[in-house]
Amino acid sequence: MRPERYILSEYADSLLYRDLALAEKDPTNKAILEKLAEQEHGHYLFWKKFAPSYVPQVTNSFLLTFRMMRRLFGLVFTIKFLERHEHAVIEEYKKVVVKLSGQDQSDLEKIIQDEKEHEKFFIGQIRETVITYIGFIALGLADAIVEITGVHAGFLGVTSSTLFAGISGLIVGFSAAISMGSAAYLQAKQDPHRTAWLSAVITGISYILSAILLAIPYFFTHHMGYAFAFSTLVGIVLISFLTFYSVVVFDRRFWKEFLETVALILITALATFLLGVFLGKTFGIHART
Repeated sequence: MRPERYILSEYADSLLYRDLALAEKDPTNKAILEKLAEQEHGHYLFWKKFAPSYVPQVTNSFLLTFRMMRRLFGLVFTIKFLERHEHAVIEEYKKVVVKLSGQDQSDLEKIIQDEKEHEKFFIGQIRETVITYIGFIALGLADAIVEITGVHAGFLGVTSSTLFAGISGLIVGFSAAISMGSAAYLQAKQDPHRTAWLSAVITGISYILSAILLAIPYFFTHHMGYAFAFSTLVGIVLISFLTFYSVVVFDRRFWKEFLETVALILITALATFLLGVFLGKTFGIHART
């Protein structure tokens, strides 16, 4: 048994939850964070009995990293990310508990139960705007990547003008953002937990920002192949970020969701490219700059 490792882990978690609680303005979320900090501190005190002379040290950079994560990605993501290592911790605790006896064994079994159930229960009670509307963010971003990549692939088969393809992607993106925002508005009106206009704005902004990022490579090169490759790479990076965020927050499997979305992007791109080639040859509209 290596109690020093467990002491440091539980102590660091308790400090972090306390630090997050101090910065939290929402009273409900603040109370939950304080409860989690208290729980982790109790776990720390349990392990401290086995190495009373050990003094854990937590660096400021550790707390600063999670403060920045909280600001950039939200509270739920930060806590879920922190808790991802708990699965391994629980398995280690299970191996240790059989070596203990009496009250120590009962206390560790209680800690294992806390790690498995109570903390996840408390985390599930945290309410955050980004989590409430993440479905609309995903809708705007993912749909834009699939659709705009398809538009660019279609023009790859019709024209060698990167400027024309880039501008066309922006026009289609702006129009589709309005359409998607309207659809999100109507969808959210049926949900009492979401604000319809905010859902529409989030969806539309997510869509148009994605379209802009996908179009940027077309304004920095005159080679359609390079522009399309870089634009597609941007789309895949965006999808990987969104997928990882969803995986952490909702405890999903990364590779399954990521590969499915990338496959959809590439299949759509191939289909629209072939359509562009066919239409270009049929109507003789393959323009060159």
